[in-house]
Amino acid sequence: MTDAIVLVPLFPLLAVLANLLIGRRLSEGMVGIMGSGAIGASFLASIISVVGLAGMAPGHRTVEVVLYEWIGSGTFSADIGFLLDPLSAVMILVVTGVGFLIHVYSIGYMHHDPGFARYFLYLNLFVFAMLLLVLGNSYLLLFIGWEGVGLCSYLLIGFWYKRDSAADAGKKAFIVNRIGDFGFMLGMLLIAIQFGTLSFTKVFAEAPDMFHSGDPLIVLITLLLFVGACGKSAQLPLHVWLPDAMEGPTPVSALIHAATMVTAGVYMVSRSHVLFDLAPASLLVVAIVGCLTAFFAGTIALVQNDIKRVLAYSTVSQLGYMFLAAGVGAYTAAIFHLMTHAFFKALLFLGAGSVIHALSDEQDIRKMGGLRKIMPTTYRTFVIASLAIAGIPPLAGFMSKDEILYSTFNSTHPGGAGVLLWLVGIITAFMTAFYMFRLVFKTFHGESRMDPEVEEHAHESPPVITIPLSILAFLSAVGGFLGIPIFLKANVMHNWLGPIFEAAAEHGSEAAGAVHSLSTELGLMGLSVLVAVGGILLALTLILKRPYITEEIRSDYSFLYDLFLNKWWVDELYHAVIVRPLNRIASIFWTEFDGKGIDGTLHGIAGGAARSGGFLSKLQTGFVQNYALSMAAGLVLVLIWVLL
Repeated sequence: MTDAIVLVPLFPLLAVLANLLIGRRLSEGMVGIMGSGAIGASFLASIISVVGLAGMAPGHRTVEVVLYEWIGSGTFSADIGFLLDPLSAVMILVVTGVGFLIHVYSIGYMHHDPGFARYFLYLNLFVFAMLLLVLGNSYLLLFIGWEGVGLCSYLLIGFWYKRDSAADAGKKAFIVNRIGDFGFMLGMLLIAIQFGTLSFTKVFAEAPDMFHSGDPLIVLITLLLFVGACGKSAQLPLHVWLPDAMEGPTPVSALIHAATMVTAGVYMVSRSHVLFDLAPASLLVVAIVGCLTAFFAGTIALVQNDIKRVLAYSTVSQLGYMFLAAGVGAYTAAIFHLMTHAFFKALLFLGAGSVIHALSDEQDIRKMGGLRKIMPTTYRTFVIASLAIAGIPPLAGFMSKDEILYSTFNSTHPGGAGVLLWLVGIITAFMTAFYMFRLVFKTFHGESRMDPEVEEHAHESPPVITIPLSILAFLSAVGGFLGIPIFLKANVMHNWLGPIFEAAAEHGSEAAGAVHSLSTELGLMGLSVLVAVGGILLALTLILKRPYITEEIRSDYSFLYDLFLNKWWVDELYHAVIVRPLNRIASIFWTEFDGKGIDGTLHGIAGGAARSGGFLSKLQTGFVQNYALSMAAGLVLVLIWVLL
């Protein structure tokens, strides 16, 4: 059954090829069925493969399928092969399952778009690249998928390329990710030099014997890998591309933010846990960057007015939680939150798309309100997702986020760093609950603030959109039970992923190795719930009950409000410190070095040749007597030279 793993990336690839060959000749319906059906078939192949994997003994759930040797040079070789284990199993189910729902949703959302076939081609290619990333058996194959999702994000973010904002956002995502990818390549090259291979199996088997804990070289390698993760998963300081990714179609935002590209960094760090466990300093950096990113993005989401931008910064914040978990060694918690986040974040973006679709592309929540009666299904599913991300039990987000906070509190990092990181995490959780229900109340509650012509045509979305919403709402509600809190001793995620991460626990700081206290876990859980409820009640008060207080706060704390609204002016800082100087340097090279130096030299040579040719051309008069006179004069000169 596990041999079906080869089919998982094959189906999307076949759909891409078919779309390239005959996509323009097919009807819109056939393109949608082909594109969605390929991901559905991939999901079924994933289920078959995972069922086969589950039938193996817990400590031996690893299947490596090598198709052929790709590169062979001296002692170095690289294969085209797939690695199926509990970690990649979770990832392929998330990518294909959530991806399938997004594809089905796209049939309705992109209806009548002139680029319909091109859209599904890009979308299928995106899923194929992500599957290659999570199934590859080496860093080299992972990197090919890594670059593939980067390319597809550029194509999909800039899908409506005739809009300058979309084209610019696509280029911004591509360039920022190149910065992170450069760090990843350096880390990968160091691994190849040190180990003589890029195979996960060989690298992870040899690393504990090759390096001692804290070895400077392994710290350097892991930090370089993490630079790549910061780019792909939008962590500080390479976070600036993800909020602008909303310029693409809304289903693209759902796919990027929930199931594909941004989860790549979390997966890569978790896959590389053997290396990171040997570098405690790198783990601390991962935890700090993740925690700061979660807080930083949360503050920005508090005041945004674009429905998709609020969700975009929410994604950056939630990714920060995942890296916080990985940084304290709780890799299972990181992957668990990755899974639950895929459910409720896909639902939130698709719900936002349903609203935008119904309101003639309106995205400003200040021009909404009162939609819960007009769009009851979208409203109910959106609220379920908001409760999940806010951390209200027993929904999925509560289960996974609570485990991250508990693992952080019990972190083995020195100097009480775990408690400090937990404190920032719990404050961020409060902000999350507040900004999500600020979004809910402004969009669906209160009096309508819609333009009359928009309100007149507002309607609930068709079933092709609402059915995926309902399925994702169900998953957002019950998906967390796969990770029931530790004290109940029934944690499916720990039982499934535990053998993968425990194998290297003796060399690292797996948070699960900390001493568990029932009273501490229950106390932290209760506090987490109180914080979430407090954030929701504050949003209710400030948005619906006493909105005038919001204006007073905005007036009294105008600097903070402007700081958050303008995203801490990070984009402006980058433009002043990096973009503008580089533009000036490029301009100098263009005008002085290229224009005057290279072009000037070439033009000078060409001009000299032209002037020489012009002088010599005067000798070509076309009169025979002139040529005879020249020959006679030449003969006289030769005779004089010989005789003298």
